[in-house]
Amino acid sequence: MKIGEVCLLTSDVIRLSNFYKLLFDVDNNSNDHVHQMIFPEETTLTIYNDGVIRNENPQNICIAFTVDDVDTEFERLKALGVEIVDPPAMRPWGAKNMSFLDPDHNLITFRCFPDA
Repeated sequence: MKIGEVCLLTSDVIRLSNFYKLLFDVDNNSNDHVHQMIFPEETTLTIYNDGVIRNENPQNICIAFTVDDVDTEFERLKALGVEIVDPPAMRPWGAKNMSFLDPDHNLITFRCFPDA
């Protein structure tokens, strides 16, 4: 078994999708205001408006993405004006993590494994 999809529910699909397209430097060729797939292969990242009005209210979830270099991503995100929660730091389990908020205030972590 494997995870098939991670879906972020939002009231503003265009705004949130544009953030993730910029974040991951992808173009899904979509401007759909109801549903957009950001990563269409294997495990997908989907942005979806299910019709429920949503306020900025984190729901005890964090999505972590493994990147090549957390420090480089940190500088790039700062330059983009992304709200940083935790700057890059080594964790006891060998990962170097940083955390930030997307426009809906979902907690996102970028991590790398420098000694791997």
